[in-house]
Amino acid sequence: MPTATLALNGGGNANEIPAKKSPGKKVPHLPTRFKESQVPGNPLTLPPGFTLETYDKFIAAARQIVEGQNVTLITDAGQLTQEHYTDPSKAHDMHNVVDKTYFVASAVLSPRHVKDVQDIMRLCNEFEMPVWPFSIGRNTGYGGAAPRVPGSIALDLGKHMNKILEVNVEGAFALVEPGVTFFDLHEYLVKNNLRDQLWVDVPDVGGGSIIGNAVERGVGYTPYGDHWMMHCGMEVVLPSGELIRTGMGALPDPSRPHPDGLRPDQVPGNRAWQLFNYGFGPYNDGIFSQSNLGIVTKMGVWLMPNPGGYQAYLITLPKDEDLHKALDIIRPLRLQMVLQNVPTLRHILLDAAVSGNKKSYSDKEEPLNDDELDAIAKKMKLGRWNFYGAVYGPEPVRNVLWSTIKEAFSTIEGAQFILPEETKDHPVLQTRNGTLQGIPSLDELAWVNWMPNGAHLFFSPIAKITGDDGMLQYSITKKRCTEAGIDFIGTFTIGMREMHHIVCIVFDRYNKEKRDRAHWLIRTLIQDAAENGWGEYRTHLALMDQIADTYCFNDNAQRKLNETIKNALDPKGILAPGKNGVWPSNYDREAWRISAPDPS
Repeated sequence: MPTATLALNGGGNANEIPAKKSPGKKVPHLPTRFKESQVPGNPLTLPPGFTLETYDKFIAAARQIVEGQNVTLITDAGQLTQEHYTDPSKAHDMHNVVDKTYFVASAVLSPRHVKDVQDIMRLCNEFEMPVWPFSIGRNTGYGGAAPRVPGSIALDLGKHMNKILEVNVEGAFALVEPGVTFFDLHEYLVKNNLRDQLWVDVPDVGGGSIIGNAVERGVGYTPYGDHWMMHCGMEVVLPSGELIRTGMGALPDPSRPHPDGLRPDQVPGNRAWQLFNYGFGPYNDGIFSQSNLGIVTKMGVWLMPNPGGYQAYLITLPKDEDLHKALDIIRPLRLQMVLQNVPTLRHILLDAAVSGNKKSYSDKEEPLNDDELDAIAKKMKLGRWNFYGAVYGPEPVRNVLWSTIKEAFSTIEGAQFILPEETKDHPVLQTRNGTLQGIPSLDELAWVNWMPNGAHLFFSPIAKITGDDGMLQYSITKKRCTEAGIDFIGTFTIGMREMHHIVCIVFDRYNKEKRDRAHWLIRTLIQDAAENGWGEYRTHLALMDQIADTYCFNDNAQRKLNETIKNALDPKGILAPGKNGVWPSNYDREAWRISAPDPS
């Protein structure tokens, strides 16, 4: 691919202050940027359509709601230095693929409780201020805490709202606030001697928000790996500031007495709120998933009862083309629940990158070839593809399941079967041994360092679990990676009836040419996927409109429905405008679209 340059849509002076919008007009699409040599204290990026005078009035009112120490203004690029998962930025995209100062908030507000969230939403309506809520800011690879509309107010829900409100052993559930991480809930179970009864399902890296991961439809790897499927009951602040509870939470429960004078968010929920998803009438929860229709302030999550036994395993597959046969073996085993959990089929470079950066294997700048990949696999005692799974239950049950799995995979010539207690030569297996039984870690962060100054994007298409689909996706993706000069690093994550193909696009965040190559690659892959009937389940801020455009059945009927709901619930378009391609009527979708890199 030739050297690319990135251009954002829109002309004119980026430092010019647009006039405050008036009713009936579109929100201006050029954010206001202040040069750092100007008066100290001015925001780096004003919200679109705001004068500094109006913005200052908003901030003064916000300080009255959350108190001054919970308001942080973003006044210069020197504040955008947090770039690591363990210390996430609350204002910008740590893994930026466009200019670092584009997807940036003008200020960060940290509400102390639900009433603060409600009052902030009412204030944002009064000023028509765009606001971007996030739980913790660790949505890395997808934009982190950064807002889709530059200059928005970032709402840091997790700083103060981080309580585990209930863990119920009998019902096997927890009720949590946005700031509760997978580490937090696991450590709570351990500290309270509940780990022998309940497990929490965890993703690859455990520092993220349980609520944030679920509403973005993230996954883990036990039998409870579909996190959205395993949520039950939500409390949500609507764009208007109104508070609702979904499912059985809408039904008051006189059997749970409480003092008079409590705010609605303080009232104990119905005893079945975390037990039955649906309640009565239309099922509302789905519109608050990957959406800009409400802010989730509480959520129930089902916990996995201790299954009475557990065994992790690794199956190494020696040849690249073994992917085809492996997927056709996996599909019936998963449908029949012989494969009980969410297993993963990982490319050799994903495991290699956990153990070392590219320089530790090769001095090449260009992508590694088959001979070099084979050499790495041999050195690490792994296959070109490596299948990680687990069996659960009492020993007789585990033995039957494991023997069935081994028999099926033994039809692949050269397959090796490895248990974690048999070896210390496979560090990823040791990590997965914890992950697959709900023990969180940070070990998987290491693969981001494959390149110097490592950052990453996730390309995440969904497909049938078939050898034909898997090989076609892999061949297309690998070809495009080679064209972009980027190593293919990926994994197939196996759901109940589909697979997520998670491609980890790793690049040097300080090198504009390499950033643009990564941006070109993912945009090209999105188009390739759509041409084969594959759609992504989640994406980065810069790609949201492109992916929304691919879900275009019947003249974009789904998008029109989403926009109709958006405009009804959020008539001033304040809550996360543009999230996942859903724009309110007072924004011009085309004007806010992010341009692709120039391939010339």
